[in-house]
Amino acid sequence: MAAAALLRGAAQGRGSRAWRWRLRATPKRRLAHGSSRHGGDPADGAAWACFPLGERTLLRVRGPDSAPFLLGLLTNELPLPGPADGATPPPTRAGYAHFLNIQGRTLYDVIVYRLPEHSQVPAFLLECDSAVLGALQTHLALYRIRRKVVVELCPELRVWALLPDRPEEVCGVAPLREWTDRTSVLTPDPRTARMGWRLLVRDEGLVPVPRGRLGDPRDYHRHRYQQGVPEGVRDLPPGVALPLESNLAFMNGVSFTKGCYIGQELTARTHHMGVIRKRLFPVQLLGPVPEDGIALGAPVLTESGQAAGKYRAGQGDVGLALLRAEKIKGPLHIRTSNSSLVALTVSVPDWWPTVAK
Repeated sequence: MAAAALLRGAAQGRGSRAWRWRLRATPKRRLAHGSSRHGGDPADGAAWACFPLGERTLLRVRGPDSAPFLLGLLTNELPLPGPADGATPPPTRAGYAHFLNIQGRTLYDVIVYRLPEHSQVPAFLLECDSAVLGALQTHLALYRIRRKVVVELCPELRVWALLPDRPEEVCGVAPLREWTDRTSVLTPDPRTARMGWRLLVRDEGLVPVPRGRLGDPRDYHRHRYQQGVPEGVRDLPPGVALPLESNLAFMNGVSFTKGCYIGQELTARTHHMGVIRKRLFPVQLLGPVPEDGIALGAPVLTESGQAAGKYRAGQGDVGLALLRAEKIKGPLHIRTSNSSLVALTVSVPDWWPTVAK
């Protein structure tokens, strides 16, 4: 019965309770930051670990037709404009979504930022993996046709991730909001509160916020893998990954009530069938890991040698694997390139929504 709960679609929204069943809940641990050369002890007064994400880049999409143009390509609704009080510009809102191909498989994962509108002209920023920047531009140009839309690079802004040193401080962002100006964008990560905040800023300084300290990006990715959050083409291979198997619904990245978009048919059919047999799960490797790491796509096997899924990507001893839900309770292992066996454990993140059994 427990495994059957995982086979069904996700309940919508962040307000859901934690999963009633889990193999091993992802702990709400403080970030280690042990590998950061510039890091320090949290007792030194720092409240935020600031991670420069050089592998993430931004595209600006603006123009009168930019909203309907993006709605026809993205899995999710566009973020609504922030409320304006007349004295200050409305805050930027962010959302998460995927671009799909016509077969319904993920091409690119993006965080969409809705910028304050000037002269009533909508404008958006798309945060994507730098490795697919050119491919995403080509994809957008293919469907732009005669729409009044401009797609351009946004090299002046840098992407940062901000994670609190203590989980209870994730909402204590009043000083950060006061610090940000009209040239900066600060918004909660739309995927899950476990991923903190996103900051887009022009300044290339070492620490972009008060009470912040520079973190090693490797610590950010380790935290991300432990929380089961895929990001970029290594975790979501273009034309291979399926959005619902990649937990897009769990990460607030798909709307099942919006209008049509490219690749919608398979996604909607899978959702309404209510059965998702495989998912991306956080995994931890036990024992020595080969120097060259685990090959992407390496088979994950049960104790009896049956196929349980495939290792997707990771860093060190943590990563993500696409696994059949009914196989994750038993012992699992990966056979490496030198024929040795590496055992792994599977966890169910505690932020995943509750699914009725």
